[in-house]
Parts: sequence; structure tokens; C-alpha cells
Amino acid sequence: MNNGIFKMETFDNKRALNYLPGCNERTELKEMLLEMKSNEIEIPIIIGGKEYKTGNLKKCIIPHNHKHILGYYHEATEELVELAIKTALEAKEKWDNVHSEHRIAIFKRAAYLASTSWKARLNAATMLCQSKTFFQAEIDASVELSDFYNINAYWLSQIYEQIPVQTTDSMNRIDYRPLEGFVFAVSPFNFTAIGGNLVGAPAIAGNTVVWKPASTVVYSSYIVYKLLEEAGLPAGVINFIPGNANMIGDIVLKHKELNAINFTGSTKVFNDMWKTVGMNIDNYKNYPRLVGETGGKNFVLAHNTADIKSLVANLIRGAFEYQGQKCSATSRAYIPSSIWDEVKELLINETKKIRMGDVEDFDTFIGAVIDKKSFENIKSYIDYAKNSKDAEVICGGICDDSVGYFVEPTIIETRDIHFKTMIEEIFGPVLSVYIYEDGEYKNLLNTLEDISEYGLTGSIFAKDRYVIREAEKKLMYAAGNFYINDKTTGAVVGQSPFGGSRKSGTNDKVGTMGNMLKWLNPRSIKETYKRINTFEYNFINED
Repeated sequence: MNNGIFKMETFDNKRALNYLPGCNERTELKEMLLEMKSNEIEIPIIIGGKEYKTGNLKKCIIPHNHKHILGYYHEATEELVELAIKTALEAKEKWDNVHSEHRIAIFKRAAYLASTSWKARLNAATMLCQSKTFFQAEIDASVELSDFYNINAYWLSQIYEQIPVQTTDSMNRIDYRPLEGFVFAVSPFNFTAIGGNLVGAPAIAGNTVVWKPASTVVYSSYIVYKLLEEAGLPAGVINFIPGNANMIGDIVLKHKELNAINFTGSTKVFNDMWKTVGMNIDNYKNYPRLVGETGGKNFVLAHNTADIKSLVANLIRGAFEYQGQKCSATSRAYIPSSIWDEVKELLINETKKIRMGDVEDFDTFIGAVIDKKSFENIKSYIDYAKNSKDAEVICGGICDDSVGYFVEPTIIETRDIHFKTMIEEIFGPVLSVYIYEDGEYKNLLNTLEDISEYGLTGSIFAKDRYVIREAEKKLMYAAGNFYINDKTTGAVVGQSPFGGSRKSGTNDKVGTMGNMLKWLNPRSIKETYKRINTFEYNFINED
């Protein structure tokens, strides 16, 4: 028996590599890209460590070259979904009894592998499957995934050290149990690391998981699963079930042992899941915990004292990196008329320099959007703006899906604060800019807090400190991550805990102690030393 007190070291972020010409990591990544492109793979459902093949195959394609097939995945059947739940529940007791340092060790090893021998594989899969540049893939699939696993281990160890107040006549303890049933993890297409964390955070706390990855990124999600397998994760702790979302959700969300949902995706889907849980509330053994990070309509508010070059550079990075397919991407900007002409000229000129194309070319800045459905949705917003008298497409606007799902970085200018592209989430490389008169700033600041149903990320650009402080206060609920003279994207694990409220999610701030507490079910234990021999209190008969 281990009687020692296990304490984790302080968390430090991994460093993203630069992949300079001639370096080993660049060569290794290029070789891995070639290998993955050259070998079609067949991806099974994995339940309890066993592989299942249904024969109902779906393609895994490259978004920037959609005729190229990376492989095929098997879609889960209703029977296999039921089996995944049953297996997760059966594995739970054994996994729960694994002492915390052993669970931590598995995910610490996964973090180590993600930043070393598995780095090229994770990055290449993310580049090909999600059309990310090498730099975006490095930050996501290697650095952030590793950081998530390391910081979850750190915070979990911190939680276990927390004890209640002690007295002279009793011992008081907290038993940080995992949740009683199973966790349903639903991961998005845009970040490999998010999928890895959605399953990893509950699992390291002793829970077992049923994982439904986004259908467009089963390929890269499978690589994450194999990484965890290599790290020593026991069979049945995480069960991998790609397939039809509606069918899987219909079974899982009605199961009496569902104890939590860990979700990242669209607001609509999360709303529907919440409704389903509500309608089935009487059927559950426990009240399911709903953790969700959903949509965003992220803003940049510029004051007339803003540094124009910095403002433009951050608008471009925030709006167009990874094709605007980040839930934190800058989607709307508010620019004062006194600086707009200068901002406009520089913004257009710099945007036109963006290189779009095959992400295997290391000079490419953006790739393709994820699939045809997304392409058509984004195009519909651009077409709407082109045909509207209340807006003008001042840069980009060309959409071409002949080879890949390419959408040019697009800037829309409008003087209608409620214009469609200023309000609705697009999830693509589209920046809408509202031009306001300088004298309207105070009114705009008061309006901005409630102009959107979302509350994920936002920025203020200004040199005036009083302006910055006022914006920080006035926009208290407009963004869960608020930036000062910085882009709305790029939250770093541990440095900028991420999440939003309103229709942007439950704001559980991944990478914090608070998030890890979501996956625990504390039990208070009191042991009394003092014995009593009567029910009567000694003050009763004093008179």
C-alpha cells in the first residue's frame, strides 16, 4: 500500500516549435504528412479496448483537397452505443479503485508522448484532417493537448490536498469520489486538443467516458485515442463511438446512468441536449452535470486612441487564423470614423497578403474550411452582404470549392449595427466592421454589453487607461475572456482559462481547478473520538 502523500510539481506550458527550414522536426513532420497521405486507414469503433466494424463506412477527407481520402471510419450502431455505455459502467469500479497517482501517471505520460514521439503524428493528422497550418497544428495538437493533461494532473493533486477544518474530538475528511454513472463527451471539429481534454479531464478524475467525436475529424480523434492507449489507459475507461449524432444522442441522453455531459460545439446542439436532459430528468439516478462551450460572436471595440498598426494586425490574426473556425475568432469590429480610413487601407492591404492554399506548404497562412456544409453556409452570408444595400464587401468574398473548400478572407463594412453578419455566428473567415461616429462611443459602449446573445471573447483597443478601465467594467458580461490591446483568440492553457457564458456556454473554464471539480463528487467523512452515553444535552437540567 502507498502511504505517501503525492504532490505534483508546478505547471509549466510547453513551448511551440518554429519548424525552421532544415530542422529535424520539420523533416519529421513532412515525412509523416507523406506517410499519412499515402496510406488509407480503416478506423473502427473501440469499446472496452475491442475493435468493432459495422461495414457502414464514411470517408475521412482532406478539406483543402477533398478528392483525397485519408481513410474510412465505421459508424456505430444502436447496439454498439448500448454496449459502450454498459462497458463504461462495468469499467468504472475498477478504474475508480486505481489510486490517483496511477491515473495521473497515465495522463502525464500521454502529455510527454504528445510533445515528443507522437508530436509529428498528432500534428500531421490535424493538418490533413482539419486543414490547419503547421503552426496552428503545433499549438493545438501537440502543445495544448500536452498542457491540458499536465495542468489537469496538477489541479487534481491540489484538490486532493484540500481538507476540512479539524477539531480535538473528531477527524474530518473529504473523499473526492468520481461521478456515479458515466460521462458523455462530445467533441468539435476545430481543435484536436479539445477532444483530448473533453475525455481526459473526467477520466483522470476516475470517471469512465463514452466519446462521440465530430464526424469530420474522426481521423485525428482516433490518433488521440491511440495516444492514450499507448500511454497505458486501461480498456473501457474511454469508449470511442463515431457515428450518427442524432442516433447516439437519443440513446445516451436518455440513459438513467448518465451523470455528466462534456460538450464543445454549436449553441443549437447544446440547447437541444439540455432540453432532452430536462425532459428525462425523472429517469436519471443523479442530476446530470452539463458542461458546455458553445458559440461566439466575438468583438473588437476600437477607441480613437488605438494603435492602428497593432489593431489591424490583431484583427487579421483574430479573424482569419485557422479560417475563422475558432469559437473565439474575431467576427465583428467597431471602429471610430476618425481612424477608419487609415485602418481600412491598412486592413485591406494586409489582408490581401494572406496566402491561402495547401497547408503542406509551410508559407500558407490559411487552409480550407472543414467541409461542404460549412463552405455553403459561409458563402451564403457573403452573398447576403454582396446583395445588401446596407453593407459592402470591401475585401475578399471569393468562394471556390473546386479543389478544396476555400473561402477568401472577407471583410464586410456596414453602418447598420444590427446587420446580419454583425449578429449571427458564421464560423468562417469573415470579419464584419461597423463604423461609428466618435461622439457615439459612450452610447456604443453601453449598447455593446447586450447587443449579442453570446458572451465568449472580446477586446478593447485603446491607449487611454481610463477608456480601458471603463470598457473592462461596462463589458463585464459581454465576454468570458476579455482582452486589452490583444486579439480575441489564443487563450493559453493555465494563463487564460477559457470559456464564456450566455449562449456561449456554462463558462466552466477548462484548465482550472473549478473545471476539475466538475468531475468529482465529494463525500464528507467525520469520525468522532468522543463517545456519548445519553441523548440528553448537559444543559437541559441545569436549573
